[in-house]
Amino acid sequence: MTALSRRDFLSTAAATAAAASLAPAAFADHHKKPGDKPFRISLAQWSLHRKLKAGELDNLDFAKVAREEFDISGVEYVNQFFKDKAKDESYLSQMKQAAEDHGVTSVLIMVDGEGRIGDPDTKKRLQTVDKHKKWVDAAKFLGCHSVRVNAGSEGSWEQQRDHAADGLRRLGEYADGQGINVLVENHGGLSSNGQWLASTLAYADHPRVGSLPDFGNFRIDRQTGESFDRYLGTELLMPFAKAVSAKTYGFDADGNESTMDYPRLMGIVLNAGYHDWVGIEWEGGDPGEYEGIKLTKKLLERVR
Repeated sequence: MTALSRRDFLSTAAATAAAASLAPAAFADHHKKPGDKPFRISLAQWSLHRKLKAGELDNLDFAKVAREEFDISGVEYVNQFFKDKAKDESYLSQMKQAAEDHGVTSVLIMVDGEGRIGDPDTKKRLQTVDKHKKWVDAAKFLGCHSVRVNAGSEGSWEQQRDHAADGLRRLGEYADGQGINVLVENHGGLSSNGQWLASTLAYADHPRVGSLPDFGNFRIDRQTGESFDRYLGTELLMPFAKAVSAKTYGFDADGNESTMDYPRLMGIVLNAGYHDWVGIEWEGGDPGEYEGIKLTKKLLERVR
């Protein structure tokens, strides 16, 4: 785990609290309690990436499968499964209709492959922001509340923070006009360092820019094994959260996630005042995708 000095921790905690207070109305939308349940369960499309990549499942059937196979009422799309359709209104209309036909809410689009939002080259950074705009538009068309982006950059801690914050702020300004949020997931590199990402979001300083904490993605460097504590990371990112990714890798005989303490993690989420969509993201290999999703849903329902 990356070591944190007391001064650094307190500095980051103060920054996250200050940033969260900048736009209480925007954050409050995703901290309302839906009915009598403390949170709602959605399904991240990546949970089915093997079937989608193998051609065993079509993107247009995702909403149907979410409802009919798992009785899940919210879906989180991944852009790579319709990467050439962001501006195809006819195709997006089919996706939207499929969700409506099965009583499913389109929650967000996870965007990859469009460049580094924190590229140190200003021209490339602006190009990346422009490439993301079509996905913001697509999210609005589908009825989503957010797009999920990555905060990739390079350079020193401060340089990466400043460049990523600049790109996020620029995209947030565009997304604000569309009524869409721009969420950053801890997703490798410094973005998996909860302290750095919280600081970056504070520097972005825009009510539309928030976080999507992923319980499993706190590995900073795969080669060295450097990781950030998942519980501290989740706690640092929750003041910015407008979505949550319930990553799972495996289960024990009692139905508990075998690599992390789910009651503790969900306690952090709920104690932060978050009561909206929590997205299932099954990442394991055994059991298969359908069974992994079902086990994750059962765990979340038990915690709920």
